[in-house]
Amino acid sequence: MTKTNQHVEDAIRDAVDSGSDIYRKVQAITLKALTERELDLENIKSVVQSAGKGINEGLVSQNEQAEEAFKEAASALDDALAKTVEASKLAIEEAASRVSDFSRDELTEATDALKALESLFIETLQTVGQSGNHVVGDIVRDFMTHTQRSGSAVSSETLKALDALKELPIRGKDSIISSTLATTSALAQIGSGILLGIAESLQSSQAKKHNN
Repeated sequence: MTKTNQHVEDAIRDAVDSGSDIYRKVQAITLKALTERELDLENIKSVVQSAGKGINEGLVSQNEQAEEAFKEAASALDDALAKTVEASKLAIEEAASRVSDFSRDELTEATDALKALESLFIETLQTVGQSGNHVVGDIVRDFMTHTQRSGSAVSSETLKALDALKELPIRGKDSIISSTLATTSALAQIGSGILLGIAESLQSSQAKKHNN
């Protein structure tokens, strides 16, 4: 595990262990970690899995409050991933508008990465449930049952993004793209910058509410 991943795990653990303001803390930690690297699937997976480990470790000290602590942490992770989908969608749209040969293959690859984020969220929660004691396992299963019925934030945002991207004009052919802007790395860089703007706007809004 890298030092960055360990930092995410430790910070999330401490946030859950604190028992106060868990949602805001977990969301802020997750978004900060995501914006410190390129917004590609591997980096997102690394951050989310570290966050899941931190949630599991932080729940150890949360006896009667374990259910509420988990709900807040899981919801924060869900919303952070929803913001990631939003940023990724905007990055795809920006890249497509600036690259004359953005192909359907490139779009398919990018949208497949968006679809993977919902599965990543579910798999991370499942791991938390399997790694914890039977009480944590029950809490996670109940949360996931509710989420499957009502839908997650990342699922909702993904559906919106995919619907919007259907309207994206594809000017290029299905050939290999030569422009660097249309590469996965470029999309990841653009997405990271957009997510940083979203995160900063969110922090500013939350700071105003806290001060009022």
